[in-house]
Amino acid sequence: MLNELNGANKVIGTKQVRRALGHAGKTVKVFLASDADPRVTEPLARLAGEMSVAVEMIPSMKELGEVCGIAVGSAAAAVVR
Repeated sequence: MLNELNGANKVIGTKQVRRALGHAGKTVKVFLASDADPRVTEPLARLAGEMSVAVEMIPSMKELGEVCGIAVGSAAAAVVR
């Protein structure tokens, strides 16, 4: 659920999520916006699958950005250790 992002250590944005996934064991869960460009989110979903990291789809970039506490939408975010 989105409440996992509240108060958790997190990274926001596709570049940061990709970096976090590159460090084995660092990423707990990835959140991707359903309305984001698939060319952006699909590679992250694939990488998360390869790393055995759970992926949760969020209806909109706006909603994901709000939950992360930023004033703009976000295509991706992740809870990290």
